[in-house]
Amino acid sequence: MPRRYDILAIDLDGTLLRSDGSVSDANRAALHDARDAGIKVLVCTGRGWAECRSILRKIDQVDPVVVAGGSIIAEAASGATMHRFAMDESLVHRAVDALLGDGHAALVLKDPHAAEFEYLVVRGPHGIELDPVTKWWFAEMNVRVRMVEHLQQDEHPEHTVRVGACAPSRRLQALAQALESAAGERGIVHHFPAVVAPEHTRTGDSDGAMHVLELFDSDATKWSGIIHLARTWNTPRERIAAIGDQINDESMITGAGLGIAMGNAIPRIRELAKRHTRTNNEDGVAHAVRAMLDGAW
Repeated sequence: MPRRYDILAIDLDGTLLRSDGSVSDANRAALHDARDAGIKVLVCTGRGWAECRSILRKIDQVDPVVVAGGSIIAEAASGATMHRFAMDESLVHRAVDALLGDGHAALVLKDPHAAEFEYLVVRGPHGIELDPVTKWWFAEMNVRVRMVEHLQQDEHPEHTVRVGACAPSRRLQALAQALESAAGERGIVHHFPAVVAPEHTRTGDSDGAMHVLELFDSDATKWSGIIHLARTWNTPRERIAAIGDQINDESMITGAGLGIAMGNAIPRIRELAKRHTRTNNEDGVAHAVRAMLDGAW
């Protein structure tokens, strides 16, 4: 049976990865089967390349990866940047000022291939401390971090692709609205649960929920990265499938010819998807890939 899809875009956290951060044997085998069938497998994640490199090795990733929420397209093996959607410098300044003003250290993500480090952390004149979850994440992912007091100390502002913070969800709700208002049509704001940290480093509000708040250039979405590559391969959107679970997957779920929601997806993604698969702890990706290869989907 001729294949219906030429590109399969897959999110990581909550999708390919189980809740413990591992990749199941079934999911790993399914990706190999998809590649053997001639399908290009694109990892599309909110993580930067350095934050997912160990996973890319585990799944033998060969095709380019869409990382940092869609703001960077990178080579899978080396992390070299193939394309980036940089943020307007004035927007970066407004976002950093808003974060500092609300008591958050600003996490300014750079194009690491150009800047030679991942995060510029702006702590303000009073040295705002990073939250424990971010400290754990930086150490766990072994990313390169530069601490500064003021954004004016950024030697390469043209390399910024994202500005964000991690904090208890209730603290970020009003700030998310403020960033959306400040960004207008120039930026996109995402607000979603953070990757779970070990119990001894987790903090949060009364329900313990730590969230990530991120601001991107309006052109920086997962779908922007996917379609940029699809055009170079002359692949129409009808022959693209995408699997995800969170709000930052919305652009690819609606843009792809086949949008697939994980069984653990948020209601918005489940509503928009054309198909639904099992949860990330039930090999949902493998189930979806099998349905595609069998021609059921």
